[in-house]
Amino acid sequence: MQSRRARSLPRRPASSTPLIAVTAGEPAGIGPDLCVGLARLRLPARIVVVADRDLLKQRARRLGMPITVVDFPAGPGPRPRSAVLHVLHVPLARAARAGRLDPVNSRAVLRTLEIAADGCLAGTFDAMVTAPLQKSVMLDAGIPFTGHTEFLAAHTGAAHVVMMLVGGGMRVALATTHVALRDVAASITRDSLTRTLQVLRGDLKNLFGVARPRILVAGLNPHAGESGFLGREDVEVIGPVVRKLRRMGYDVAGPLPADTLFRPDRLKDGDCVLAMYHDQGLPVLKYASFGAGVNVTLGLPIIRTSVDHGTALELAGTGKAKTGSLLEAIELAATLAASRKRPARAA
Repeated sequence: MQSRRARSLPRRPASSTPLIAVTAGEPAGIGPDLCVGLARLRLPARIVVVADRDLLKQRARRLGMPITVVDFPAGPGPRPRSAVLHVLHVPLARAARAGRLDPVNSRAVLRTLEIAADGCLAGTFDAMVTAPLQKSVMLDAGIPFTGHTEFLAAHTGAAHVVMMLVGGGMRVALATTHVALRDVAASITRDSLTRTLQVLRGDLKNLFGVARPRILVAGLNPHAGESGFLGREDVEVIGPVVRKLRRMGYDVAGPLPADTLFRPDRLKDGDCVLAMYHDQGLPVLKYASFGAGVNVTLGLPIIRTSVDHGTALELAGTGKAKTGSLLEAIELAATLAASRKRPARAA
């Protein structure tokens, strides 16, 4: 259900320059620093930062970045003399301090996600980009929060979502996301894996413009189970799903041993790798692209991208935070928003 705030925002013509909502993330982290820095950069889309305006002004002063904060939607007025940051104001419960987590602000942080998502559903925004959150402080506030991916899936009513990271010349999607390692095997069922591959193939076509996606599926166990001697999941779950989808016309291969899957000569045969769990696939991608990678949530009724790093509390307010991943996330969000109007291309 859309919030009253989202319903009150204007709907724009689909042909206009993309308008992207950027949530500032954890107030004590580097998210506000990165958002303030956007005011001085040439961007591929118009940006609205969803955050507490006073937080952004305070962080800009601390960083020595003169900016003018303009409320969204902006009315007529004199042209500002400094760089402009358009902000959809969501007040914090208490003034935030760089590097100091405060659970009392967690509800307001979640509200920024709701407003950005609702704005996308309402057609006000073409996409949303998220700066990093701190899961631990959400839990300290009594909020059962496991991550952006799961929260946005529940909020938008998405039946099945998939986390995928893009960077270093690779696309790596995950069959499971924020799950303890001991629970991974039980979380991978024939049904869940089938739905993951359906979402992955669909969004590679519809968002990324790949006409016939080639998907490389990693095995769960060492050597993809060694014919069942190192675990039965590859034989009894992953293999049967891959064979069924191949009969349905999917270009999918696996289960493939994960320790050799990320060789360049192997990756050239696929448009995306599906890893079975978080730390099976993402260390390779982040090694190749950290600070410039992008997290994409597939299966949502909206476009959402994010940075590939955490809140970096120790860097907040120091001026040392790098904007690379946020810029890549904005660039990709703008590209994906435009891709919905273009036919898929051949792989």
